[in-house]
Order: sequence, then structure tokens, then C-alpha cells
Amino acid sequence: MSELYDRGMQARREVLGETHVERAETQKTPFDAPFQTLITQSAWGTVWADDTISRRERSMLTLALLAATGNFEEIPMHIRATARTGASPEDVMQAFQHVAVYAGVPKANHAIKIAKATYAEMQEACDEE
Repeated sequence: MSELYDRGMQARREVLGETHVERAETQKTPFDAPFQTLITQSAWGTVWADDTISRRERSMLTLALLAATGNFEEIPMHIRATARTGASPEDVMQAFQHVAVYAGVPKANHAIKIAKATYAEMQEACDEE
């Protein structure tokens, strides 16, 4: 592939974890392969690979934007990624409070509900180890 793709895969593995990326790669089909390449190069190879702001800050921004735009299905994946980005639950709550003020309480409320469930799943998984 390209250098941008390689940078994207590295960032993706660092943020989402090897297990998540390998699972996604094995589920890739010829139909969605062009899309997977696009997001690996654009989202992961540029935005997430850039070091202008920290991964913690980038994680908070991403979660706030996902909530503010109603893209709730991506929130669990990015909550799980906070274990690697360094964004604490308190950081995430601050991001969602900004969503409440600037984008709407219902969106923030729904995002918080999803985050709580995801944090509980993460804790349960840690307890089982």
C-alpha cells in the first residue's frame, strides 16, 4: 500500500488495539475494502497519526463530535480506545458536558448512557482476567 496507509494502520493498532484491528481486517471483503483503505489513510493516517495534539485530546474531541453529530454506534469503540489514549472517564464526561451545552442535552445524555455501559463491560472484562 502507501506510506499514508502504513501510518494509518500503525495508529489504528495503537489506538484501537491489535485484537480489534485484526478482527476488522478478517471481516473485510472486496466490497468494503476500498472504504477500509479510505478510512485507514484519511482518519488514521492523517488525523490520528498527527502529533499536533495528544491522543488523549484527540480521543475527547472524537467522542464529543460523535455524540454531537448523533453517530452513537462509534462511541463504544472509542470509549474502549480511551484505555490506550489516556482519556479518563472524567475527561470523557467533560467532553459530553460540552456536547450538552453546545449540541444538545439529549445527544449528551444518550452518549453518556452508551459510555456507562461500555465502561461497565470493560470493567467486567478486567474482573474476569
